[in-house]
This record gives sequence, C-alpha cells and structure tokens, in this order.
Amino acid sequence: MSTEKAFHICVLPGDGIGVEVTTAAAAVLEATQTYSGGFALTLEHHVAGAGAYRETGIAMSDEAWRAAEDADAIFLGAMGLPDIRFDDGTEIAPQLDLRFKFNLYAGVRPVSAKRGGARMLSDPRAENIDFVLVRESTEGLFASRGKGEVLGDREARDTMVITRQTSERLFAFAFDQARRRKASSHSNKVTLVDKSNVFVSMAFFRKVFDEVAGTNPDIDAERVYIDACALDFIRRPWDFDVVVTENMFGDILSDLAAGLVGGMGFAPSADIGDERAVFQPAHGSAPDIVGSGRANPTAAILSAAMMLDWLGHRHGVSQCLDAAKLIDKAVEEVFFDGQVRTYDMGGTSSTADLTDAVIEKIKGSQGK
Repeated sequence: MSTEKAFHICVLPGDGIGVEVTTAAAAVLEATQTYSGGFALTLEHHVAGAGAYRETGIAMSDEAWRAAEDADAIFLGAMGLPDIRFDDGTEIAPQLDLRFKFNLYAGVRPVSAKRGGARMLSDPRAENIDFVLVRESTEGLFASRGKGEVLGDREARDTMVITRQTSERLFAFAFDQARRRKASSHSNKVTLVDKSNVFVSMAFFRKVFDEVAGTNPDIDAERVYIDACALDFIRRPWDFDVVVTENMFGDILSDLAAGLVGGMGFAPSADIGDERAVFQPAHGSAPDIVGSGRANPTAAILSAAMMLDWLGHRHGVSQCLDAAKLIDKAVEEVFFDGQVRTYDMGGTSSTADLTDAVIEKIKGSQGK
C-alpha cells in the first residue's frame, strides 16, 4: 500500500503567457514528485480569466469555483487582457475574486538576488537582497474594488478600509514569517510600511501593528513611511527581512522590489488565508510575447515551490518541504551555471530551455 500523501491542485492557467508558464511549472512539479517521492499531486485544469469572459461572458465558471473550493491548493498562471474590460473600465481579474472569496489576507512576495535575475544595483551588497514582502490582500484601497463611486462625471471616490481583525492576522503572519526565516540566519526583523502621518486609517494600522509587535518581543520591529520605503528599496534593500503593508502600497512595492532582482519574470507569489492558498507568478499575461517562447517561467516555477512548502507545513509532509527546497536549489544552480539566459535577461534561452534545465538539475540532485 502506498504511503504517499495525495494532494489535489486546481490549476487555472488563465490568459496569455499564463498557459505557457503554467505548463513549465507543471512539468517541474511532475519531475520533483517523481524524484522526491512521499507525495502525489493531481493537477486539475480549469478555464478562467479574460479569455473565458470574452467567450462566455463569465470569467470563472461555477465548476471552476467548486474545483477551487475543494482543492488542497490553487495554482494560477496569469489573468487579464488589456483589451477586455468590464463596463466600468476595470480589467477582468478572477485572481482578485479568489482572494476576497477565500479571505486570502496575506499576500507573500519573496524577493531574492539568488534567483538569477540581473541585479539593478551596482553596490556589491545587492547580492544579499533577500526579503519577503507581506501585502494585505483583501482590504486597504482594494476594498473599494467594484464599489467605487463616480458622481455626475465630476468626482470619483474609492474608500480605504482597515479592520482590526484582518490587521491582527496579517501582522501575526508577518512575525511568524520572520521567526521562520530567523532559523535560516536572516535578520529577524519586521518592517511596517504605512502613511500614518497623514491618514487616520494608517494611524490605526500602525496602532494595531504596535500591539502585535509587543506580543512578539523576540522579533525586532521598525516602522517606515511608504515614500521613505520606496527610497530605501533602492538605497538599502539588503537591510530588509520581512516587510508588511497595506494592499495598494504592497502592490506597488512588490513590482519595485522585483525590479531589483531582474524583473517580474523572477517574482513568485502566494495569497494565503487560514484555510486556503493561491500560488501564481506575480507578472501579467504579456499578450505581446504569447507563442514566441520568450516567457520566463522562473516566477511560476518558484511559485510552485512555494505551494509545496505551504502544503508541507500545513499537512506535516516533510517530503513536500524537501521538494520545495529542491526546486529552489535547482533554479539557483541553473542561473549560477550561466548557460541559460532568458530573453528578459538579454539572452536567447526559451521557456522550454529553462524548464528543461531546471528538471535536469532536479534529476542530477538524486543520490547527492
């Protein structure tokens, strides 16, 4: 009788290059479970996104929603196309709907210079960039999605929402992340990013942070205004460990952070709640390069590793944790070797080239 732990994954490849990078991530996952053992993944694909909306008038079917609800984890490619929008001018974005429906309040965006991307800063300390941005994913300014007002073509309003319950959970999550990273010799610090000197909502956000920080005395806490943080991401990004912030601020800062380590092709992400989690590359659907083989699948592959890590911790399956580390190590080794350089790095290696190289590293790791 098999002792493997079985996991059911709802896969939503989405639009544009989402399909291509999802295929790459799935191939790496298959190789990883083949050569690691101890767990088995069943990937069930469903259609969702702007393309689905164009064809059917529905961005995500009831069947796809049920599959997402029943799955052990959800994996996305990329969703949205710039020329397909709702009547109010906003893009079709089921990935946001998933966050709200499943209360995925913690958006996790790892940033690491070890993943092979071009370093944008000449300072040698840039080699040490390795932090995690934790973005609240259900409130803040994004709480106004679909609820904004346009008053007589004279004025438009969106409302910031910060609640104690969600903020407390978010900050507890951030301190737990720092504690987990401390075991790997990180700096043991959580940095709050806000604009509490201007907005009462942000002052409340900081108040709750201070309360949670007080219950985590083993972790250092600092507070930085959003404008100063944007500067410090350029001036001293190697000093950050875990950064926690509101939804819109996090949306902007995560792209800035990705630029420090090579761009969006190197930006994995997860949106995590108490019961469910979604994993996806942070980049968009890039319709201009669809079918060209130029899409960088690194972010998708690393998001798959994040999924295995989450499954492993949630279900106590050490083989999933080992498999996540195996993927991370394989990606780092591929870029360290220097033989694979994707188009966004100025090279000519295709989506398949990088995928195959990572799989070969996974195979070669066995027995070491």
